[in-house]
Amino acid sequence: MARWIVRARGVAPALAGPALAALVLAALALATPASAAPEEIQVYMDEMNKPGQFGLDLHLNAVSDGRVAPEYAGEQASGGRWRFTPEFSYGLTPNLELGAYLPLTTLDRHGRFAADGVKARIKFLAPQAKDQSWFWGLNFELGRVAHTLDANPWNAELKGIAGLHHGPWTVGVNLNVDWMVSGPDHTPVSYQTATKLSYAVAKDFSVGLESYNDLGGARRFARLNEQDQQLFLVADKAFGRWDVNAGVGYGYGRPEDRWTFKLIIGVPIGRED
Repeated sequence: MARWIVRARGVAPALAGPALAALVLAALALATPASAAPEEIQVYMDEMNKPGQFGLDLHLNAVSDGRVAPEYAGEQASGGRWRFTPEFSYGLTPNLELGAYLPLTTLDRHGRFAADGVKARIKFLAPQAKDQSWFWGLNFELGRVAHTLDANPWNAELKGIAGLHHGPWTVGVNLNVDWMVSGPDHTPVSYQTATKLSYAVAKDFSVGLESYNDLGGARRFARLNEQDQQLFLVADKAFGRWDVNAGVGYGYGRPEDRWTFKLIIGVPIGRED
């Protein structure tokens, strides 16, 4: 989560920083639609637990202005909904990390609270040479959720991870491939991107932008104005061994969710100073 903010090194060359910012801002501007706020709103970076080390991130997001009409019988619409998800992690090797979202909980706009599923993941981060500024990896997730969240109970996702640290600048890009494992709604494979551009104001404090975007299904990529897009203004702050990522997102185009607030708290269980 926010642990990567302390990795900003030195001062960027005069032109490299602005050029990097311009490149990513262009990618954000061309991004296509995003779906309703999931259990986590996060761009995966190069943070990893050390072998034998446990971690815990608490994900909280709330949609203050979103869709209130269900898209299928029994669905819980996103408008006015709160989602809270503990994410447990464990460092298996220097390059492999296990994780579990347990449980996925929701509080809908009528005040009904429910535990709606679980997810497991395994993350791989490629070995990095000393002082290497770029990184890449993969993350695979498999989960089962309640009918209120998805017509298909079992779903999977493969996430490509890439990024770069350059002085105070950090860029991260995820390409997500989602597919139905089992269920009655035989939807095609879908693709999403998640992008982050961040600037380290201080060693333990960064500000930036995050964009979450739906590219459509395998049968047809979506047009720019067919669905919604979401752009978040975010801040990452370390408080000793605790980390916080906070943001406010605005959906535009044809938004699923107009305003979304998110908070991720990194709890230092099993972490070293």
